[in-house]
Amino acid sequence: MSERGPRRGLRLVRLALLASALLAASTLIVPPAGAADDAAQLALGKALFTANAVPPCALCHTLKDAGASGAVGPVLDELQPDAARVATALRNGIGAMPSYKAALKEEQIQALARYVSKASGGAQ
Repeated sequence: MSERGPRRGLRLVRLALLASALLAASTLIVPPAGAADDAAQLALGKALFTANAVPPCALCHTLKDAGASGAVGPVLDELQPDAARVATALRNGIGAMPSYKAALKEEQIQALARYVSKASGGAQ
């Protein structure tokens, strides 16, 4: 019985090490829950910026990440607006920029604002 005890203990240690390794590996493979949502929101924002908003933001604004070189509105890479500032401009319009409040859902405004802020290097 003395041989069975150490072998069982060794098996338990190996099992614990294997479980720890699998847990560590799973955190490397599976992104945090919010990461997929954030990536989807940024992709939606970029799509709205480049083509899906009417008129598309890229028509007037320059934003390197979007490959946009509009010359009417401010260069967003230089302005680096935070998401709140972009959302306010989208809802209310500003200067020659129209309001998108009637054209976009609130979720779309938030996605577009988050994208512009992140892509331009604005405060998060």
